[in-house]
Amino acid sequence: MLPAAHDDPFAQFKVTFFEECAELLADMEQHLGELESGNYESETLHAIFRAVHSIKAGAGAFSFARLVEFSHKFEFLLDELREGKLVVEDDLVETLFRSFDVLSDLVGFAQNAEEPEGSYGQDALDQIEQFLSGEGVDAKADASAEAAGDPAAGAASPEEAEATQDEAGVPAATVKDGTSHFRIEFTPREAMYRHANEPLLIIRELRDLGRTETTIDTSRLPSLQAMEPEDAYFSWVFDLWTTHGRDDIDEVFEFVIDDCDLTIVTLDDSNTVVSVDVSPGRSDTEDDDDFGFFVDVSEVGSGVVSAIAQSIAPVKKAAEKMVPDTARASTEAQPTATEAAVKKPASPKAGAGAAGPATTNVKAASIRVDVDRVDRLVNMVGELVITQAMLAQEVELGEEMSADRVGSGMDELSMHIRELQENVMSIRMQPVKSVFSRMPRIVRDVSKKLDKKVRLVTIGEDTEVDKTVIEELADPLTHMIRNSLDHGLETPAERREAGKAEEGTIRLSAEHRGGRIIIEIIDDGRGINREKVHELAIEKGVIQPDAQLSDNEIDNLIFAPGFSTAEEVTDLSGRGVGMDVVRRNIQSLGGRVSVESFPGKGTRFKLTLPLTLAVLDGMIVGVADQKYVVPINSIIETVRPPKKDVEMLVGGGSVIRIRGDYIKVLPISMVFGLEGGEQDPSKGLVVLAETEGGRTVGLLVDALAGQQQVVIKSLETNFKAVEGIASATILGDGSVCFILDIDGLSKMKVPEGRRGSQSKTRSAAESNDNDQGKTAGVAAE
Repeated sequence: MLPAAHDDPFAQFKVTFFEECAELLADMEQHLGELESGNYESETLHAIFRAVHSIKAGAGAFSFARLVEFSHKFEFLLDELREGKLVVEDDLVETLFRSFDVLSDLVGFAQNAEEPEGSYGQDALDQIEQFLSGEGVDAKADASAEAAGDPAAGAASPEEAEATQDEAGVPAATVKDGTSHFRIEFTPREAMYRHANEPLLIIRELRDLGRTETTIDTSRLPSLQAMEPEDAYFSWVFDLWTTHGRDDIDEVFEFVIDDCDLTIVTLDDSNTVVSVDVSPGRSDTEDDDDFGFFVDVSEVGSGVVSAIAQSIAPVKKAAEKMVPDTARASTEAQPTATEAAVKKPASPKAGAGAAGPATTNVKAASIRVDVDRVDRLVNMVGELVITQAMLAQEVELGEEMSADRVGSGMDELSMHIRELQENVMSIRMQPVKSVFSRMPRIVRDVSKKLDKKVRLVTIGEDTEVDKTVIEELADPLTHMIRNSLDHGLETPAERREAGKAEEGTIRLSAEHRGGRIIIEIIDDGRGINREKVHELAIEKGVIQPDAQLSDNEIDNLIFAPGFSTAEEVTDLSGRGVGMDVVRRNIQSLGGRVSVESFPGKGTRFKLTLPLTLAVLDGMIVGVADQKYVVPINSIIETVRPPKKDVEMLVGGGSVIRIRGDYIKVLPISMVFGLEGGEQDPSKGLVVLAETEGGRTVGLLVDALAGQQQVVIKSLETNFKAVEGIASATILGDGSVCFILDIDGLSKMKVPEGRRGSQSKTRSAAESNDNDQGKTAGVAAE
């Protein structure tokens, strides 16, 4: 179990490690999807390998034993795939996805300081071992040929032997029973430690390749007073007996090759030097596989070999003197650090979901920012300082200061503040790709479970939105994608009968439109069965039996709580939860969600979201002695209807006629119980605003005070939720101003007492009009 955060000196580094893990896993999942779709480019495989390798390296630094053990096996499978020893096929891709899931879960266990069950991930390891044991490898074909009686199958021609020599990096004659003997001299330079490399990890990786004997040279170790923490004082000599080739050894040192002195000697059965590879470091222009010079005994003759042996002998003798023979340890008889960690008895709380004191379970609140954006921010701060200095100088002049210069300075200051605000907000903007990249995996898994052929098309992945919005988008998008897969798209047989292609298509797109982000999920399935939806809505009491609904209103019934058209409960649908959760989540973000269906052709879900949750463009309106903010993005237009277009409703309330359509009017003063507010639409101003479902509602206010950008303050965090109010802001004079919730207002009813007051006012106005011909407003007064 990991120590508590306050006791762990590496807590801050672990936070960074898990942030990087999240990014690596997201990229890896995307590349796995590309691999499954037929993209077998080497760079795709390299990217997957690098992700696993990086996670393994970081996990080793923090002693996450289970994560290191699994990622090492996973990495080895990917390496075989990169070298072409395995063929990309459906079974292998399935194993890669399964291994990815286990790797992701193990990262989560480590992050939450939890210990997984002892057998967790073993099925994935077994699948990996099956491939590594020879299934799908070229050697399998050779073994089959030999078993069939081909006498040449087990014998290598001289050309093949030479090829084997080149591939392994060691002459074939030095290999006995598949095992080679290497002697590795490893001397770190000071830069290696300054680049955050750890020799212990390298030693562990070498031990994973085979049996090792290690000697350490401590002769350069100074006194404690003269010691520099970042300097290198130790060097090592390793004797390695392994069935792996030189490429695997080179890979162990690939990240430190420029920061160390490395010599790799190949020995035969009698410990005679066969070849030497000295790698004093590589230049950027050298090929990745060129680690120095290689001397082959078959090419240079025995004289050179003798000279090499003489040069190596002093090193060997010096190494033997460094540590007594009793101190030379063989890893063959001792468990590795990883094995020891895995074999430790689990605590009583161990197991999936048993969390101990969390070290890094707090979600990291950090983002990556483009340097150009930071530079623009710094420049804007500089402009602000200059403007502030100019205004301060003008103020010091007192009566002699020029009003024009102060006014100009204030205008410039306002412009700079607006630009600064925009630049600061842009730092929080992140592409939706991080969310979109998760959807292919969902489509893949669900379509296989439903036995459907589905293709996902993503558009606008680089569209940027506030980081907070992105974090809350994953669940709603997942629900809607699953809904399209389960309810929208037909099976291949049903699509054939309907004259469609067997493979269905789901299109996921994002774009900026009118200061908001629009996300659409469109499928080419069967559409919504409106008759069935209408019947179920009546059966479940969602609507009254005599309710007259439009097609669009019937489609939107699927967002009602507890509503589901599934005929049976499965692990995908049927419980009546999902779409109502989608609507609530989107509304909590200040957005709207709607659905549009085309029977037999498909369904379109549309999410309209604000670009940011911190700043809002709003219209300040006056009602009685109060001010409110109406979001600009919701406003269609503002009108003052003539009296002939205002119609009173029985029992109170009114509607106005706009271009042939009747729109409900909500007097804000009556809704919130304000005295003195305008109640006659023909005398006030009606702000026409669009609701979530696309309907229009009129908000009756007294006056418009102007457009302004306001900073959003949560009402629930500082007070409590209020019906009809979305949030609050603070105006320039320090007063608190409420931001109206258009969707909430459209569902509110005017209090009964207020309705009566309105009816009396209207009656008095009509009487006064008939008797005196005066306006309703004057009569009311």
